Amino acid sequence: MTFDLVIRNADVATASERWQGDIGITAGRIAALGIALPAGRQEIDAGGRLVTPGGVDAHCHLDQPTSDGSKMADDFLTGTRSAACGGTTTVIPFACQMKGQSLVDAVADYHHRAEGKAAVDYAFHLIVSDPTPAVLRDELPRLVAEGCTSVKLYMTYDDMKLDDRQILDLLAAARREGVFTMIHAENADCIAWLADALVGAGLTAPRYHAHARPMLVEREATHRAIALAELADVPVLIVHVSGREAVAQIREAQGLGLKIYAETCPQYLFLTEDDLGGEGFEGAKCICSPPPRDKANQQAIWNGLDNGTFQVLSSDHAPFSMGPDGKAVAGADAPFTQVPNGIPGLETRLPLVMTHGVLAGRIDIHTFVALTSTNPARLYGLFPRKGTIAVGADADLVVWDTDLDRTVRNADLHHAVDYTPYEGQAIRAWPRITLCRGRAVWREGQYLGEAGFGRFLPCDRPQPAAVRGRGHRGPLWTA
Repeated sequence: MTFDLVIRNADVATASERWQGDIGITAGRIAALGIALPAGRQEIDAGGRLVTPGGVDAHCHLDQPTSDGSKMADDFLTGTRSAACGGTTTVIPFACQMKGQSLVDAVADYHHRAEGKAAVDYAFHLIVSDPTPAVLRDELPRLVAEGCTSVKLYMTYDDMKLDDRQILDLLAAARREGVFTMIHAENADCIAWLADALVGAGLTAPRYHAHARPMLVEREATHRAIALAELADVPVLIVHVSGREAVAQIREAQGLGLKIYAETCPQYLFLTEDDLGGEGFEGAKCICSPPPRDKANQQAIWNGLDNGTFQVLSSDHAPFSMGPDGKAVAGADAPFTQVPNGIPGLETRLPLVMTHGVLAGRIDIHTFVALTSTNPARLYGLFPRKGTIAVGADADLVVWDTDLDRTVRNADLHHAVDYTPYEGQAIRAWPRITLCRGRAVWREGQYLGEAGFGRFLPCDRPQPAAVRGRGHRGPLWTA
């Protein structure tokens, strides 16, 4: 047997195993694992370096339409270029339905935006903001059949939020169709009441974004989301959990055997609310929802990664530059309520967590792989094609350098955003080589990807029952 490519002398780590050996690749898939494999037409000597599955970033926003006149800096070309350079080989952004719009039309528009641009593979989540009977009865089943098997709903943002009855209608449809549901859990009315009071008092600087979204508004909405999911008897994932109060709600539900999963993001590990207080408009760089908390809450999130409360660690990449088509769409002196929410992070997600998680001893390598690759692939119907190193899986692989001494600099990144909120963060690890389906898309500091190489991935039914963090006890849902 002659392989297209053999990676030799690899220190291979998956979500459950670690071993030394070779990886044989044929036609973009892993064909053999072993020691002293036959020659390949091409070979890479990993030199004993760590090799993990390519990252699956299951929560990122690329070229997503907005309602406030802002424009995301990253489209599918620049966003997936950035992903490849940071070790992510699959992205799952959102086909977003605006109120009054057909969900089918929203997906068709998103396919058009992605066509011919992606450098790595991609799938779509659905954002449902208008769950009419026709959408839930006719359009959702059609889109599930086409490979869109996960939906996101919002409990906040005026142009996106659903009330409790709408949430229950959507959860019931998700149960019927075997769809996995993600929930942005913040109490919209509490936020609006606080924001109006702050703006009315002239407290409009970016730092007050955090004051308008204290932990209790996330705690209450998380509790309510869990109750609605329990009533509908469906699994849900609470996205971008920021601190201990929401964590406590999730831990309690998991301890009762409820079908509750959780995701967090690097901003809750590496940023604090103090980063919103930069001089002038600088704090807008870190406006995201929920906002970063404090150092104690950072530790609570690290603890949740280690103890199994969280099943997924995503970037929530939302790429708005600082100019008039981005964060300053309403002006650089606009109140925090008019600043687009979100921060970039596709490229830095894996290196930051490898550095400050695995190499710092906060989490082990298997937890890292599970959180950043295997679990999202399972939850969203892409496993075992993605998220693992196994015979038959796509040859999505990262060969790591783990002895670096550098810092994050936006000048070195490959997104189209004019800043990174992680500027100056220490980095000891970065992908040396990223392979997507056996093809090098990043190697030793050089981007080698090609627009259009990335493929749309129709997702199978989700596999949440296969994802068992140490925080889970009791029966879990099976699609």
